[in-house]
Amino acid sequence: MSEDDHIQDQRLAAAVVSGGRLRGLLLELWQRTRLDWGFVSDRLSQAFRKETWVGGSERRFASETLYGMVRHARRIDAAIASARRGAAARPPRDEERLIAYLVLEGALTVDTAARSERSIDWAKLARFDDAIAGERDPVKRVAVGCSLPDWLAAALVRDHGARAEAIARALGRRAPMTIRANRLKVTRAVLAERLAARGLRTTPCAIATDGLIVESRTNLFALPEFTAGDFEAQDEGSQLLAELCGGERELIVDLCAGAGGKTLALAAAMGNRGRVVACDVDDGKLGELKKRARRAGVTTVETLHLADGAWPDALERRRDKVTRVLVDAPCSGVGALRRNPEARWRMREADIADFARRQHAIASRAATLLAPGGRLVYATCTILADENQAVAEAVARERGLRIVPLAEAWDARAAQVATADGRFLQVDPDRHGTDGFFAAVLERPR
Repeated sequence: MSEDDHIQDQRLAAAVVSGGRLRGLLLELWQRTRLDWGFVSDRLSQAFRKETWVGGSERRFASETLYGMVRHARRIDAAIASARRGAAARPPRDEERLIAYLVLEGALTVDTAARSERSIDWAKLARFDDAIAGERDPVKRVAVGCSLPDWLAAALVRDHGARAEAIARALGRRAPMTIRANRLKVTRAVLAERLAARGLRTTPCAIATDGLIVESRTNLFALPEFTAGDFEAQDEGSQLLAELCGGERELIVDLCAGAGGKTLALAAAMGNRGRVVACDVDDGKLGELKKRARRAGVTTVETLHLADGAWPDALERRRDKVTRVLVDAPCSGVGALRRNPEARWRMREADIADFARRQHAIASRAATLLAPGGRLVYATCTILADENQAVAEAVARERGLRIVPLAEAWDARAAQVATADGRFLQVDPDRHGTDGFFAAVLERPR
């Protein structure tokens, strides 16, 4: 955030405490979001279409405040409880939550907050993060300090040990705007120059070959370069999955393609040679993929709708013939909590086992497509071992596949993203600045 933006946020925060339309809008947005923990992006777009008085600075402030309150809901309530004056405990009011968030994030001074709400020791509340940092129980420290359900905090501590807290904190931050230069039309360097000519600052991604982080705030989808198909919005971790899948003139099946972010990356990497068969149970997403492919100049993608999960003949005929299969399996999405923070309050512990069963079924069936020597890339956007390593290992045993060490499956970049045992790819927002992604490469014997 620039110094000017920070000063503007402090001004708006002080105005919110005093009342007015912006305060009312924020409280309404917060209350509507908490009803069902629906998508924050949907709530914001609906409100901004209706409330035409909201200017650019107010939109940015309202968006970041609402996202922040959702990300830090548990931390906010715990901080209020710790600083409540008097013996009577009661649930926080939404006005208190709003002010507490602004104080915790440094957008509002303790003195300004005290003039509005006197039932809370705001100086003590401002020290809450220091207090929770001294908590000796790592699960409680992660759950409260990083605002996660107890079960999810426990899973992160179990799977990531001493790194769990840093990962959880990173999952609570704002995600960067990351794009992939479409090499069918432009190089990353040329795209960066074109965006710079529009006053937009970019930084090359550290690992992904075609990735750029857009530092300037802008509506990416209104840019002429987007309309021309020069780039797609895609997290760097997602780009890495497509690069890991690889291929030159091969037949690749993207079995859970969705709207096709990785499908388009695969086709572009192969220079519109070979064939990418994009499959999904959602025909609407496949329709969106076709539109995106036309804009990107991609001509080698074939779409197949998996009605009721059944495989069409066009896929059945390819059994034992496919050199690469990408299964970006439906998952809990824990690795993408930066972008969908409300998901942490919707998901339940039992969901993880349900996802794992579904992931195993999809990946195991996908393995039957492989030609001798063919490779299955099993991937998720979660960082929980039950959905990742456990599923990959089970499928490998069941189908007689070899887990290919990452250094063998990929290039020198494997050293930057490999798990400690060297077998899998795993990236996260703390170490790599990406969303949390996992991938395993499973090979059918020749």
